[in-house]
Amino acid sequence: MRLAAVFSRYYPDTDYQYLIEMLRHLETEGFRLAVEHNFAAHLKTLWQPEKPWQSFQGYKDLPRETELFITYGGDGTILRAATIVRDTGIPLMGINAGRLGFLADIPKESITMALDKYLAGAYYVQPRSLLAVETTPEMPKIKELNFALNELTVTRKNSTSMISVEVSVNGEFLSTYWADGLIISTPTGSTGYSLSCGGPILTPDTRGMIINAIAPHNLTVRPLVLPDHYEINLVPDGREKEFLLSLDSRVASIPFGTRITVKRAGFKMNFIRLEEYTFIRTLRRKLFWGYDNRNT
Repeated sequence: MRLAAVFSRYYPDTDYQYLIEMLRHLETEGFRLAVEHNFAAHLKTLWQPEKPWQSFQGYKDLPRETELFITYGGDGTILRAATIVRDTGIPLMGINAGRLGFLADIPKESITMALDKYLAGAYYVQPRSLLAVETTPEMPKIKELNFALNELTVTRKNSTSMISVEVSVNGEFLSTYWADGLIISTPTGSTGYSLSCGGPILTPDTRGMIINAIAPHNLTVRPLVLPDHYEINLVPDGREKEFLLSLDSRVASIPFGTRITVKRAGFKMNFIRLEEYTFIRTLRRKLFWGYDNRNT
């Protein structure tokens, strides 16, 4: 019997009918369900399923026979789900119960339609590249989850002073950035933090990485796009003892002087995509490109 995993960090009290609709539809189509244990406890206060669910807490106990991993929430929910799916190759389908939704691009109102498209094979799988991160000396906080789907960010911690980040590319010195911080972004992350700092948008199939400074002191600094087979090395420095290193939404305090190596990860994250919600269409819809109030 086919198995679908369901995960969310969003516990709705008003639009839960969309969730119940999704779960019922999956069961009707013969799927067994594995539900993240905290989310399962919440769902059972809203609806009692006909068949018992499996449960999982994370990567180690996620059933490897899972055919489809469904998230319900927003892009932040998918970033958290990435730490569960990791290198299993299990494809993700993001149902958008939030606002923007570049990754979770299927509206909650279209859940049944999306599942029917999936069951009919009317979809494609879109691989997304990730960043792999190593630190010297090795930091236990980073070692276990040393990857990022969106971006790696180096920022100041408690001070209002700028930090400096010495950057080398393939062993060659590039520059020392004086700024509030520095972002290394994937194409997926190009519509996230990097975009809000003036970075370019890359399509998901672009094989590149973006180096983008956060409020740089030198106004000639501009975002730089590099091939994703390059290796980037960062050495932050500042007036405090520590800086903040974030991988997507996971943050750790790291001593200044730590060397950070960033390169393309050895695995990709697979996303279920429907023709109705291509990346280009999502850009137009979410960023209101081509819309003019004078025409309405």
